[in-house]
Amino acid sequence: MDVLSRPAEEFVNDGTVEELWAVKAVDHAEVHFNLLCSVDPRLLRLTPYDDEIYEQFRRMFPDMDVRVVNENELKSSEGKTKWRAYMEKFNRLEDFSYGTLLRSDAEEEFRPENAILVVRIQFWAIEVARNREGHNDRVRIKFRGNNVNRDAE
Repeated sequence: MDVLSRPAEEFVNDGTVEELWAVKAVDHAEVHFNLLCSVDPRLLRLTPYDDEIYEQFRRMFPDMDVRVVNENELKSSEGKTKWRAYMEKFNRLEDFSYGTLLRSDAEEEFRPENAILVVRIQFWAIEVARNREGHNDRVRIKFRGNNVNRDAE
């Protein structure tokens, strides 16, 4: 019997895969935050396609407040429809659809209450906009020299 013809109930999510994804997402968040704290965000390039990502983002989302992202608006039916159309423009980019953590408030660090799960192209679009529009400047001033991984303390 072909494995794809078996009942869906026989398949379960592998907890190990979910754990590995979560670890990778947290690692990515920490690296990104450390970059924001050490480099002028206005000079930071997240991808070779930052110009195109930003141009398309502001064309499709001209009024979106990127300083504080409203998760309900982002994930509403209307929001999902608009983001789906945006994402289609970048499906050629590697990792564009990876699950990624985004800080909801650009002026704060990563922590559970300030994190939203998005796909990587949404992360790039919002973070490139934050960098170019000066919303990440405060992070560098506020957290420069702080170790994001405070577990060692």
